[in-house]
Amino acid sequence: MSQSSYGRMWDAAQGALEYLLEDEYPTMQLHPQKDRMQVFQTLATFYLRYLKIFRALEEVYDQLVHPQKRRVVHQVLEGVMGRLVELKNEMVELEYSEFHYFDDILQDLKMTPEDLEVPIPRYFVREKMRALKEREKMLAHILAKGGRQEENTQVPVQSMSIERAMWLLQVSERARQGRLRAHFMKTIRQEEQRRLQSSSSSILDPDRAATCIQKIPAQQPTPTPAQLHAQQLESRRHGMQEEHEAEYQRALANIKESVQCVDGPDIKESLQEQIRQWFIECRDATGKFPDFPSPEDGGSASIFAQKTPEQVAAEFAAKEEEREKKKKSKEDKDKKGNDRKKKKKEKKGKMKGKKGKGDTEEEEKGWKMTPSNFLPTVVEGAKLYKEVWHYRDEKQNFLQSFDAQLVREEKRLEVEEELRVQVDELMRQELKNLKLVVDRDKGKKKKKVKKSSKKKKKKGRKAGKKKKKEKDLTADRTIESLYEELVLEGFIIRPMNVTLSDYIGEYSYLGTTLRQADIEPMPSLSDVRQLIALYGILPLGSQCVHERGPLIRAVLLTGPAGVGKKMLVHALCNETGANLFDLSPSKLAGKYPGKSGLQFLLHIVFKVARQLQPSVIWIGDAEKTFYKKVPKLEKEMEPKRLKKNLPKVLKSIKPEDRVLVVGTTRRPFDADIKPLCKVYKKIILIPRPDYASRFTLWKELLQAGGAQLGPKLDLSSLAKVTDGYTQGHILQAIQTVLNSHRLNQQTKRPLTAVEFIPPLARLDPVYKEEEEAFKTWYSRTPLGKKRARAARASEEEADLKKGKTKGGKLQTKGKEGKNKKRTKKK
Repeated sequence: MSQSSYGRMWDAAQGALEYLLEDEYPTMQLHPQKDRMQVFQTLATFYLRYLKIFRALEEVYDQLVHPQKRRVVHQVLEGVMGRLVELKNEMVELEYSEFHYFDDILQDLKMTPEDLEVPIPRYFVREKMRALKEREKMLAHILAKGGRQEENTQVPVQSMSIERAMWLLQVSERARQGRLRAHFMKTIRQEEQRRLQSSSSSILDPDRAATCIQKIPAQQPTPTPAQLHAQQLESRRHGMQEEHEAEYQRALANIKESVQCVDGPDIKESLQEQIRQWFIECRDATGKFPDFPSPEDGGSASIFAQKTPEQVAAEFAAKEEEREKKKKSKEDKDKKGNDRKKKKKEKKGKMKGKKGKGDTEEEEKGWKMTPSNFLPTVVEGAKLYKEVWHYRDEKQNFLQSFDAQLVREEKRLEVEEELRVQVDELMRQELKNLKLVVDRDKGKKKKKVKKSSKKKKKKGRKAGKKKKKEKDLTADRTIESLYEELVLEGFIIRPMNVTLSDYIGEYSYLGTTLRQADIEPMPSLSDVRQLIALYGILPLGSQCVHERGPLIRAVLLTGPAGVGKKMLVHALCNETGANLFDLSPSKLAGKYPGKSGLQFLLHIVFKVARQLQPSVIWIGDAEKTFYKKVPKLEKEMEPKRLKKNLPKVLKSIKPEDRVLVVGTTRRPFDADIKPLCKVYKKIILIPRPDYASRFTLWKELLQAGGAQLGPKLDLSSLAKVTDGYTQGHILQAIQTVLNSHRLNQQTKRPLTAVEFIPPLARLDPVYKEEEEAFKTWYSRTPLGKKRARAARASEEEADLKKGKTKGGKLQTKGKEGKNKKRTKKK
């Protein structure tokens, strides 16, 4: 695609965003809504529309070359990402569930389940590739240094007699020759059987031949020349982006210098003339010189905001009156404080009986959308696009380099702001001199102002003394030394080379129908991918999203063994370029003993994590930290060391710290649920794969292992047979069957489904009892309890409605019976 094509894509995305903002702003101002289904429909439609715009903007930002355009796209892109996270949080609070189903809305918007996948911005890793490569080199160097120390340790070697060694060699050689002989005879027998079958078989019927061809699954094709050319163009565009960005940065400095030299004196003179003219106008209008606005109020910039001298003077007078009123109100509050306390106590006693009514009124108010922290940035970016880039003719700019005129306008404003500060100081002094000459009586008032400023300074000092600063236990050490210590101790590890797209799983098509039938469906693996992207990747990758969005400090991944919990942790690090810290109980055993040692370790870990953010702190076997009863075999390990310190350390994570604690557990029921849920506010239950996910797993993993998929390999049967088996079980079975010897035999002996049954039979699947145990445990979590309460409330409302209708019918029947009796008596 050319740059004009991406320009059209950007234009279409901005147009869709403009329509979306027109639809969303009225909902922010609506009265509270009571119909939860209608609210969910509106939230879900906004979410899907933002997701579509996000995908288009991410593609545009990745391929555009113009540096100034990319800045506008980046601003809107981060706002859209943050809005997605906010809408997801709104849906969770509305439905009391982490998983949502949009089948009806997908049909209305003509979208497919693939459109639900949250795209991961490629600039998260690409824009800091140099830093990541340097960090990888440093990590490899430290690990190599530690490995050399381990190689020096001598391993004891057991001695063996010559006769014993000769006997072992002879036995192994005879066994090898026997295996080869048996294999050779087997291949000869199979070739003879094939010859007999080919000679006896007749020509196939065309319909039968067509069915055989259709059964063969499509192989992954090699990239075509057009695809290779497109890849080369993309990489070339990335190189051009870096070149244009470097040119733009150089131009910013050069143009600013030229503006300061050429236009600086003229700007300074014009500002001074404007302020002097304002002095004269205010003197003529009010009869006295005005007060110069302070730097906090904006300085001289607040004067020339399209206002007359009378309006400016009136504003300053109103501000002075407000300050005097505030002082008087503070004194009155101190006097009337005791009276108010007494009245409040009396009111509390009266309001106790009215609490029930108030609660019902609050419930009747319904749902209202919370104000967004990202909509202003989105609106500002959309406005900037419309004013600057929408109607701008870029046909002559073939290379898509920066626009010098725009840079000059921006730098002129910057220079004007810098010079305004200097001019304000000079004009303040000039105004003081004028007032001393003309208004001598105002000297006393100035002294009083000085006293009040001194008092304020004293108060500020006192307030500063009250705040306690946290002690830095490693103030005398560098971050590099702390990083090296953590690597050598095994607390910083290298993440596996996996991405979120490698976590294979399909969309659940029965979620909406099951929920309509009041059956809570198990989430799909596609839903899990979306949650990892929304809760982990987007906040860790974007500083803006992490600071302004809902703060998520810790996430717990729970599910049976083999569902890919550790893989998701490693994918989270790779997609964001985050450091991976391992604080599992097994790693903590025997290291940094005692309370002081543990505090020192946590201080080091979180200090390095903040300095080298984004960072992921992984706690494997998270249930061991909150054991109900520690097993005897694990008492020496002290698995509950982090129980008291972990909640305190989590509170220290601020919105500007891109640090996420991720716990993984396959036995959450062994832990005390209250402290576990206090630490991990977000809990993601990962289920075993369903039929659709198992089918795609078999297909993708077999092709990745080098298997040739033929008609004899029935993937559908394999997917049905492996119900209850996890991704880890399927991968293990494929690895045992697809050895190098079996892969070489595929042309003569194609793979069959039966070959994978024996290795699967040796593995234990996830039984229904275990799955039910996970469901019951999740229902005891805070979000699970809220979901159960909401379901009960809806059932009770439905029963009440049915009861009212039945009661109404019975009452009418009773009246009719009475009327009949009266007529008979007559």
